[in-house]
Amino acid sequence: MNRAPHRALAERLATLHERLGRAAVRSGRAPDAVRLVAVTKNVDVSAAAALVELGELELGENRVQALQQKCAALADRVPPPRWHLIGHLQTNKARKALELAGSIHSVDSARLVDTLDRVAAELGARPRIFLEVKSVDSAERSGIEPVALAELFAHARRATHLELAGLMTMAPAPDPGRTAAENSDRARAAFRALATLAAALPCDAFVRGRAELSMGMSSDFEEAVLEGADWVRIGSALFAGVAA
Repeated sequence: MNRAPHRALAERLATLHERLGRAAVRSGRAPDAVRLVAVTKNVDVSAAAALVELGELELGENRVQALQQKCAALADRVPPPRWHLIGHLQTNKARKALELAGSIHSVDSARLVDTLDRVAAELGARPRIFLEVKSVDSAERSGIEPVALAELFAHARRATHLELAGLMTMAPAPDPGRTAAENSDRARAAFRALATLAAALPCDAFVRGRAELSMGMSSDFEEAVLEGADWVRIGSALFAGVAA
């Protein structure tokens, strides 16, 4: 990435953190309460490297193959990026995922929990996991149904080599047939529902003393923060028109 896009990315990043801070304050929290996972799935290694140079170390990828490529390219960075896998994970790719990522945001089955727990034990790792819950008004999204959360949570809680971090969801995709205000309300309702589910779970089951919420993407991260997001996963709002 040459210097002009690098400067543009720095400006975009600063603006994004300002917006996150304002939304956090509106939600009654400190400006730095919400953490950003910068999603690099649609950009090349140079753009990811530019993020690291700018001090943005929490990076996210959707696919294990892309994660592997970017990890290898950025392996010599000091300090190194901390990788989050945010896309659907197949059990046959669990080992490679845990060799590379410290956080898995998309755990959606007891089988995947068991596989991750076994592989983590073999690797001597303690990855942080988020249980992915499908929002009620979002048939196209992945994750477990809300009614199945209690069973999956109980199963994940018994894992001995996984750190249970919290819950993850995606709001319904914006509907072009609705107004911006209506889409915003739909997103907030989905995020509020996840926060309600999290509040019903015992705090002592989670590694940081409560369920952290991973929710909010480029089109709806402010709505997510207003409903209690701890982590937002943002790609296009950072890179659109800046990096390829």
